[in-house]
Amino acid sequence: MTSALINLAAEQKSADVTDWAARIGWVVGLLLFVALVYWLMREGWKWRATLQGDLPELPTAPAEPGTPSLTMTGRYHGSTTAGQWLDRVVAHGLGTRSRVELTLTDQGLDVVRPGAQDFFIPTDRLRGARLDKGIAGKVLAEGGLLVITWEHGGKQLDSGFRSDRAAEHAAWVEAIASMQAPAQAQHNENQTEGAR
Repeated sequence: MTSALINLAAEQKSADVTDWAARIGWVVGLLLFVALVYWLMREGWKWRATLQGDLPELPTAPAEPGTPSLTMTGRYHGSTTAGQWLDRVVAHGLGTRSRVELTLTDQGLDVVRPGAQDFFIPTDRLRGARLDKGIAGKVLAEGGLLVITWEHGGKQLDSGFRSDRAAEHAAWVEAIASMQAPAQAQHNENQTEGAR
């Protein structure tokens, strides 16, 4: 019996020793690859901002913005070229996702973003609002996103917002639609006078 145990012990081999140099090499290679991908994404973001450099500075809120008709807190998900939900606009911080506080007054829409650049959309630049499901890398349930279309620097932009209480979105669409008609009439009148 002891000879059988000795033979069994002699037949068993120890496990191969781990090749630590190869493992460390693979880990370092993987980390370098991830760093390269991150760097390329960052450079792409900077290049897009350079291409959109013709977009003027964002307007700021007037000293007396007026009485708020609607307010909302939630998330800002980004801006795109109007009608092209994947063409993200990154110039002037418009591509930065952040928390947001929206205030709608008779003078326009005040967009306050803690940790990112605030901006103001005057009433005559509002072009409409709708409920949608996605914008530039963010897809939600149908109607889960409030998309406000506005004009800035001769370009129409869509900005996506999601309220902390999604039921508020419909009221915003209605309020902006009611403001848009008189503002559009004023805008058209100004253009007609300028043409004379």
